Amino acid sequence: MTRMIQCISPVDGRVYAERPALPPDAAQAAVARAQAAQAGWAARPLDERIACVKSGVAVLNTMKERAVEELAWQMGRPTRYGGEFGGVNERTDYMSGIAAEALAPQVIEDSNRFRRLLAREPVGVVFIVAPWNYPYLTAINTIVPALIAGNSVVLKHASQTLLVGERLAEAFHQGGVPEDVFQNVVLDHQTTEALIGARSFGFVNFTGSVGGGQAIERAAAGTFTATALELGGKDPGLVCADADLAAAIDGLMDGAMYNAGQCCCGIERIYVHERHYDAFVEGAVAWVEKLTLGNPFDAETTLGPMANARFARTVREQVAEAVAAGAKPLIDPARFPADDGGAYLAPQVLVDVDHSLRVMREESFGPVVGIMKVRDEDEAIGLMNDSPYGLTASIWTADPERAERIGARLQTGTVFQNRCDYLDPALCWTGCKDTGRGAALSTLGYHSVTRPKSYHLKKVTQ
Repeated sequence: MTRMIQCISPVDGRVYAERPALPPDAAQAAVARAQAAQAGWAARPLDERIACVKSGVAVLNTMKERAVEELAWQMGRPTRYGGEFGGVNERTDYMSGIAAEALAPQVIEDSNRFRRLLAREPVGVVFIVAPWNYPYLTAINTIVPALIAGNSVVLKHASQTLLVGERLAEAFHQGGVPEDVFQNVVLDHQTTEALIGARSFGFVNFTGSVGGGQAIERAAAGTFTATALELGGKDPGLVCADADLAAAIDGLMDGAMYNAGQCCCGIERIYVHERHYDAFVEGAVAWVEKLTLGNPFDAETTLGPMANARFARTVREQVAEAVAAGAKPLIDPARFPADDGGAYLAPQVLVDVDHSLRVMREESFGPVVGIMKVRDEDEAIGLMNDSPYGLTASIWTADPERAERIGARLQTGTVFQNRCDYLDPALCWTGCKDTGRGAALSTLGYHSVTRPKSYHLKKVTQ
């Protein structure tokens, strides 16, 4: 019996979209087509591949109105924010612009005796398992460099954002990328793991939970398939004694609450120097109380439902446990009457918290943040590092040298000063500890979807 993969809309709880999961034989056939098509795609000039990719993204931009509406239905983001197209365009343009240099061979010697060089060639078929929280952006991070480098791409999107993969495939095909070179597939977990275990892919990129990453690693065990895994996060913010307080409040609270807190690099815990603690907490509460929780299609809504009622349930449980243990909630849920006990969840700010609480240690991925007072940099760094995760850290200070000094001691993939919750395509997107491994964007993003190949060519026989 064919299994149906469903997207349950957080807006009203109905089945918004459903698609049949590919049976194993059909999934294997799709991979075989991708493998067969890859060599011809790689043989096309780099400029042609870049042109097709950019054309595909241009087509995607023409779908903006439709895509924004679909995103609201699928994962609850308010339509007022307009989707993810600014970031999609920025990342595509940057990765296209550096492709020639990033993929060019490194010539070690070219003399009358030897030509020695280090080249990069595509890994073959790149498999992307994409998440629902930023479904276009996270997929584009790997789709663009993978296609430009000459790989075929097989995309499996999250069930919560089933339609995103279809839109991406539609756009890239119209842009000139052959249908077998870019394929969107609907798979269940068992078939996904079986394909990985069968060495179907040259590279697997997964963004999702720690448990999901562990399942990918188990499936790939013994196959020597390269993987990149961006998993959980519990990203910290630090407000130093010399911080611009107003800017820190606005930046960190937006980083904590935007997209209903469902951001890989969202701010989930904040440490504030004792000089600013009281004022920061007061400002944070005032900032959150200005939010409007409601239907994502309403123009005044700034905070939509979480993508699934079970995600909201996890946040409610963390908050309830913290309050029972002595934490103080500063936001009255009555200010957010749209909170229905399901996917619509009132935001929360907690104080009197410590690292014994789940809400300060485990990923929340929702509109809640805990705030703690710190005496100095050493205490702050110890707390920021006291986490199984390491994706980004945000430092608010007027002193760049201080930011670098603190950042050098943090166990994280990216250090921000006076900003947060942003991906710079010129910089490597990476994590450490249970957040995972691998590199996306920047020149290193091309290294992930290619392999090195050495040429040692002796021009003489003596």
